[in-house]
Amino acid sequence: MTTALSPDAILAALDPEQRAAASAVSGPVCILAGAGTGKTRTITHRAAYAVASGAVQPGALLAVTFTARAAGEMRTRLRALGVAGVQARTFHAAAMRQLNYFWPRVVGGPPPRLVDNTFGLVANAATRARLRPGTSELRDLLSELEWAASTLIGPEDYPAAAARAGRDGPYDPAVVASVYEAYGQLKQAQGLADFSDLLLLTAGALEEHAGVAEEFRSRYRSFVVDEYQDVTPLQQRLLDAWLGGREDLCVVGDAHQTIYSFTGASPDYLLEFRRRFPAATEVRLVRDYRSTPQVVALANGVIAQATSRHARLELVAQRPPGPDPVFLEHDDEPAEAKAVAARCRQLIDAGTPASEIAVLYRVNAQSAGYESALTDAGVPYLVRGGARFFDREEVRSAVLLLRGAGRAADDDAPLALPDLVADVLRSGLAWTVEPPAGAGATRDRWESLAALHRLAGDLAVASPTAGLRELVVELEERAAAQHAPSVEGVTLGSLHAAKGLEWDAVFLVGLVDGTLPLVHADTPAAVEEERRLLYVGVTRARTALYLSWALSRSPGGRGNRRPSRFLDGLHSASSKPSGAASAGGAARSARRERSGPVLCRVCGASLTSAVDRKLGRCAGCPVDRDEALFDALRSWRSDRAKGLGQPAFCVFTDATLTAIAEQRPQDVAALVAIPGIGQSKLDKFGDEVLDLVGSTSDA
Repeated sequence: MTTALSPDAILAALDPEQRAAASAVSGPVCILAGAGTGKTRTITHRAAYAVASGAVQPGALLAVTFTARAAGEMRTRLRALGVAGVQARTFHAAAMRQLNYFWPRVVGGPPPRLVDNTFGLVANAATRARLRPGTSELRDLLSELEWAASTLIGPEDYPAAAARAGRDGPYDPAVVASVYEAYGQLKQAQGLADFSDLLLLTAGALEEHAGVAEEFRSRYRSFVVDEYQDVTPLQQRLLDAWLGGREDLCVVGDAHQTIYSFTGASPDYLLEFRRRFPAATEVRLVRDYRSTPQVVALANGVIAQATSRHARLELVAQRPPGPDPVFLEHDDEPAEAKAVAARCRQLIDAGTPASEIAVLYRVNAQSAGYESALTDAGVPYLVRGGARFFDREEVRSAVLLLRGAGRAADDDAPLALPDLVADVLRSGLAWTVEPPAGAGATRDRWESLAALHRLAGDLAVASPTAGLRELVVELEERAAAQHAPSVEGVTLGSLHAAKGLEWDAVFLVGLVDGTLPLVHADTPAAVEEERRLLYVGVTRARTALYLSWALSRSPGGRGNRRPSRFLDGLHSASSKPSGAASAGGAARSARRERSGPVLCRVCGASLTSAVDRKLGRCAGCPVDRDEALFDALRSWRSDRAKGLGQPAFCVFTDATLTAIAEQRPQDVAALVAIPGIGQSKLDKFGDEVLDLVGSTSDA
């Protein structure tokens, strides 16, 4: 058994700010703790100091976390400090323990049976509402019901609340409300409770039964809440019921890491803590012990551009210097994935454990390309926070359909392989070439099927005679390779799933507008939450950080995507061009130089729309276009498009031609500085366009 430390010894292990927080053991305390500043260390030492100093009895202190892993880590650290008896649990675990204890007295009989998988209940409720939803719609319905419960909204209030919150549910709000009501009736009829019910029923027992409240509050006198920026109204209601008007509460959090608003979480409780408790002690932890100064500087740069009112916490690095973050631009997503896999292989060969490397993306559907690339590179990996690509229900269904279609396929079918696959997915799974509006499970499902469609296109390019049978063989081989026995490997995960974790080397991939921020993030608040996701991603890295994006989704595609707006003004100074003298090197160098805020070349205003950025000026600013050059470019484009058998816009869009005619680039660097001209366009058309510009200027 570990010997208990003295109060002074407990505090001696902390820095000055941590010590100030740990020694504040009574009254309301708010600890604003930035990423990597040792918040778990601080609150465990605070609990240990409170017990060692006699301020609180061990059994009277309840520490609440958001994950069982965090609660377990806290208990382990407390044992190492020689403290036993402190309760460290998740909100739900604490509520279940209390409900099981009090229910026989309050209601009588056993408490409702907890159902941890409510998918079937939601499906039955949807049937009662005369719906026949698919799997993705059921997932989105479940998300809506969980959001409503966590924000204390009943079925009758859901339509108005959903409208105010801008929720994009799978059905009309009135229909969702009817499912919500039926869901509640089913639970009651079957004596079931979900996780939200645990909190609500426990809060109700404390609020409505004085004896229960008195017994609970005589037992627990001091409370600690970790990750307080992620508290929902329902969790706050339970916390208020626990407190019963008392003020012995310590909260710790970082509003910069608020990334779960879509579940009902709100940073307002953290931000307004001092307003609720004017006499509260507030301590700010800003010394970052996790990351190198280079990573910390980038994290500070990302969050400094935020427009929200969140309390600023500028991190101060404590570690020795390390390498600069690396910014990498690629022509297409497969090239990006291949480059990331190759760099992972290099890191592992140089001694970095695979388990200390992570590849993080915005949506789970992005994992497919990295699973494949890592497999091809012989790099072991684990998928975190989502099903492996070939384990996903929609992917398994698609493979079955493709296998059946392959057996019945006509070898002389006139359609190309990608078109055949699109037909199968369209008829069997209602897939469309165009993505659905909104986000959620429906969008994730579409992305997974789109990845199969793109894979068919890749196979058709590599093997023009390949048909459905060959595609199925390819899919089965990939699935077999990716279902190898689990090993310690590179972590693949979403930015949300990475919260609370850290690695020596982190790759943040797919950083393009439309993915981060997501295209459906159409309000200032939604965009700011997307920015915080990037901040969370950056702060996961201890030493090596790689940020990358691809100009097009598929090889040979239109290279008109731009890096995430959240990188504006940040990566041009950090990136280190290779100095290659080739046209490709010039193109990449020019793209790096143009990265950052795009300003109007006429009035200097910041440009936001894609067309304005491509033109390099505001739409209303005076036009200075060389009409002779513009006409020559249009004629040339028409001829080239006919020769390629493609629509004219596949060569260059009108906006790109207008930008060329206005800016009249004289060399490769000036040409690729025009958005929409990527490496593939430069290789195909660069010399011809520059010749046209030169000949028109001479005339």
